[in-house]
Amino acid sequence: MALRVSILTREYPPYIYGGAGVHVGQLVPQLRKFCESVDVQAMGEDREGATSHAETYPDGANAAIRTLGADVAMAAAIPEVDVIHAHTWYTQFAGIIAGRYQDVPLVVTAHSLEPDRPWKAEQLGGGYRVSSWIEETAYNEADAVIAVSEAMITNISNAYPSVAREKIHVVKNGIDPDEFKPDFDTDVVDGLGVDRSKPIVVFVGRITRQKGLVHLVRAASQLDPETQILLLAGAPDTPEIAAEFNAAFGELEKERPGTVRWVQEMLPRASVRQVLTHATVFACPSIYEPLGIVNLEAMACETAVVASAVGGIPEVVVDGETGLLVPYDPKRADDADYIATFEETFAARINELTRDPERAKAMGLAGRQRCIDEFSWEKIAQETVAVYEKAIEAHQAKHA
Repeated sequence: MALRVSILTREYPPYIYGGAGVHVGQLVPQLRKFCESVDVQAMGEDREGATSHAETYPDGANAAIRTLGADVAMAAAIPEVDVIHAHTWYTQFAGIIAGRYQDVPLVVTAHSLEPDRPWKAEQLGGGYRVSSWIEETAYNEADAVIAVSEAMITNISNAYPSVAREKIHVVKNGIDPDEFKPDFDTDVVDGLGVDRSKPIVVFVGRITRQKGLVHLVRAASQLDPETQILLLAGAPDTPEIAAEFNAAFGELEKERPGTVRWVQEMLPRASVRQVLTHATVFACPSIYEPLGIVNLEAMACETAVVASAVGGIPEVVVDGETGLLVPYDPKRADDADYIATFEETFAARINELTRDPERAKAMGLAGRQRCIDEFSWEKIAQETVAVYEKAIEAHQAKHA
């Protein structure tokens, strides 16, 4: 079946800040191998390969409301297609409108779920109620829902019990092992001022509740004295989160002078690849993670991972083989004693690997092989096309 597809996304290369953007950027070129045409509608700045829509209307409104303005423009710009595929709540309103207008199936990918991210209310205020309503409506309207991990099936069913189980399909995120591979050059890491003769723990991500960076910063006080911590972290969601992190980081700098570095600007992906390659351990303290592409990026660079065992992370990081997992119960997030124990355990797992570099190296090698064997984007594109075909069948049956 030669399909014409429209991909709706907020992020698209080169303007990417999160996992959903990485996913779309890698998926689109592979989809073009199997589809007649792949249209891309994106938000924000103009870029090659996509029709872009500014999030500026209505001017001065809440961020969620401005997104709806871009969604309407996006829906109007979609050419005649066979399937519309919306990524994240930011574009799902456009998918709903365009799907109904063109009478074609709507597919949505569950990169995350609004009910599982209550801290977004800090960022969006009343807009969080809007984003939650859009997402729930889209999942009920969709002819197929793609979950990026097996764990997401349960999350979707819990959040939206009215969504029929048979229309949820698992297609995991992936990694391009030709892009993310070991880079043993040293210009970037040397320029960042780290000592390559000592253990290096690296974090890459935004400063959000979801990524749990404050837990890593607190855990870092319990790392061995010579261990270095390198944080590639920027774009805090809110001033409150920024203030909380700044305070914790300031305390850590006082406790561990000369071993902590925070890079706030977003580095090019090639530079991140070199940093990951030279890391002894990649740390992922997320408290919510549907899958976690960043762990795949680290593994593809032959780096061992220490991560919290939440969401789809255990489907990526094999405990004891490609890294170490630390249990975390989101329901106990307000239990100070439990959180302190989580942070202590996280530090202990990191220390295990920094004290045994040969074990860390073996895990890194196993991690790259797992990326090659299990997470190729070509395979993911083929599985996505299969979901499109099922969505078309479901749509035709529904409207017969």
